[in-house]
Amino acid sequence: MLHSSVTAADKRAAFRARLGAGDLIRMPGAFNPLSAALIQDKGFEGVYISGAVLSADLGLPDIGLTTLTEVAQRGAQIARVTDLPTLIDADTGFGEPMNVARTVQVLEDAGISGMHLEDQVNPKRCGHLDGKEVVDEATALKRIRAAVEGRRDPNFLIMARTDIRGVDGLAAAVDRAKALQDAGADAIFPEAMASLEEFSAVRAAVSVPILANMTEFGKSELFTTGQLADVGVDIVIFPVSLLRLAMGAAERGLETILAEGSLTSRVPEMQTRARLYELLDYESYSTFDAGIFTFDLDNNRSGA
Repeated sequence: MLHSSVTAADKRAAFRARLGAGDLIRMPGAFNPLSAALIQDKGFEGVYISGAVLSADLGLPDIGLTTLTEVAQRGAQIARVTDLPTLIDADTGFGEPMNVARTVQVLEDAGISGMHLEDQVNPKRCGHLDGKEVVDEATALKRIRAAVEGRRDPNFLIMARTDIRGVDGLAAAVDRAKALQDAGADAIFPEAMASLEEFSAVRAAVSVPILANMTEFGKSELFTTGQLADVGVDIVIFPVSLLRLAMGAAERGLETILAEGSLTSRVPEMQTRARLYELLDYESYSTFDAGIFTFDLDNNRSGA
């Protein structure tokens, strides 16, 4: 009820422990707190918070227009409703190295379990679009070192994302991954890998966990969780999937109103009121209210 009963520190510790166990952690992307509750209810191991989704939610393209305040606020809203660890997209850190260090601390305070920083130049763009540019290695490493220096909770996960595969090829991505690990990154996010063999190459190059991004309409084939686990991937995200599904359904619903004048034909596709109330844990709120709110106005009127 209200907030998760699991503390942010305990979520981070559990995230670290699960990563160390070697099992694949599946993290669908939540587009709001309610979808995060659904992700937990369905039995997944974590919740991802996508920068592209946060931008789209504000009606903006994913080109670095969101602020740290906007990202941290939405991240906190999502993290509070779930017992699962949350991993958030921190773009390029919202500024220079000192800003990156502040970003870490603000996201720690928001209750997030970990973040990833990328090595694109500003303004950044979606990792699966052409025309990306990456910073030089020295700049990329400074970002990671600043994040590590700014961290207060040692269990807060600092992940380094590299987009260099789409710019300079796989060999450059492997070299960059090694350097980012040496700079202190707790995990590596090699963006836009073209094959399972490429994930295997990154896996062989580093000793920290690696992440696979299974976003639709992107550069990577949509490999199964089994295939990814077999090549040593530790975390898989489905960053925009739930938003795409929800918006697709919303668009079809609006078109049905225009075509048929009502949504009668779409009702079987909708989440029921009972299921919504179950996710919102209405019963706990009702029990709490019945036990606490017992003030009877009629029996407590003053004669004055």
